[in-house]
Amino acid sequence: MNSQTQKSCIAGPAGALEIAVDRPAGIARGTAVIAHPHPLFGGTLDNKVVQTLARAFVLSGWTAVRFNFRGVGASAGSHDEGRGELDDLLAVVQHAAPAGDGQAVLALAGFSFGAFVTTHAFARLHAQRPVDQLVLVGTSVSRAPAAPIDRAAHPRTLVVHGEQDDTVLLADVLDWARPQALPVTVVPGVGHFFHGQLPLLKSLVVRHLAPPAV
Repeated sequence: MNSQTQKSCIAGPAGALEIAVDRPAGIARGTAVIAHPHPLFGGTLDNKVVQTLARAFVLSGWTAVRFNFRGVGASAGSHDEGRGELDDLLAVVQHAAPAGDGQAVLALAGFSFGAFVTTHAFARLHAQRPVDQLVLVGTSVSRAPAAPIDRAAHPRTLVVHGEQDDTVLLADVLDWARPQALPVTVVPGVGHFFHGQLPLLKSLVVRHLAPPAV
């Protein structure tokens, strides 16, 4: 993302997992783990939407951790249709923000396929430890069902979708969100990759992450 980005590999369920870490100035509010779009369609940790999410978290005082799913970049293994990718995400969480005494403050975020995997990671982790923030962009809900978001977490959840997304139809996302009464922020005239509107996406995330006024 910039000259300060630290790239390395950690041990994952299928071998090495490539990660990229960006840190804020000063003491971090917590750690945000951000998942990229579909590996079979060119998704990587360097995707522009994923980088935009990382920038928003860093500007908001969080350490941002992006990673490549198995079979992408320097990450070992091969695509596993979301099952192994969920294990990858959970391994990155355990490395970057391990559970235990004095648990690290954790946020989860994802774009497209990465948002789909993130919903399942949230469902798995929510029963075990606090997830302070959840950001889902262009959430894939049609090829495989995204997990519902616990109603108690709705105030800490931001779902953003483009009105003209032809990869994941807005109508499908609303069908997923409606039974949960989960709000969806719709950006008019925008497609799946937020071309020309990445600064707006960043500002929406920064606004969502702003600490509540005292």
